[in-house]
Amino acid sequence: MRIRSRGSITIDGRTFSGDVVIQGDGTVTVNDQQQGSLVGPVTITVDGNVEHLEAGSGSVTVTGAAGTVRTMSGNVRCGDVEGDVGTMSGSVTCGAIRGNVKTLSGSINCGR
Repeated sequence: MRIRSRGSITIDGRTFSGDVVIQGDGTVTVNDQQQGSLVGPVTITVDGNVEHLEAGSGSVTVTGAAGTVRTMSGNVRCGDVEGDVGTMSGSVTCGAIRGNVKTLSGSINCGR
């Protein structure tokens, strides 16, 4: 999982600022410094805009605009999106989407 944002990012109640990378084993690194680990599906909230957000499982909320948002399993809620939005299993609720939007199992509600 990788998140690039200039705003703050809250993952399961812990707030980070900067370039957040979550490895497959759940290790969280922010600005190249290890911050601990996460276990299981996570809930991600970005307060502000995000350039790119890619998550494995868990719900994603972006309070601002997004470049691209992808998750394997979980709902996606965000403002306008310049690129694509996709989830394999979950609903998508966004503003205007300039790229493509896709979910295999869920609803799509956007201002497109």
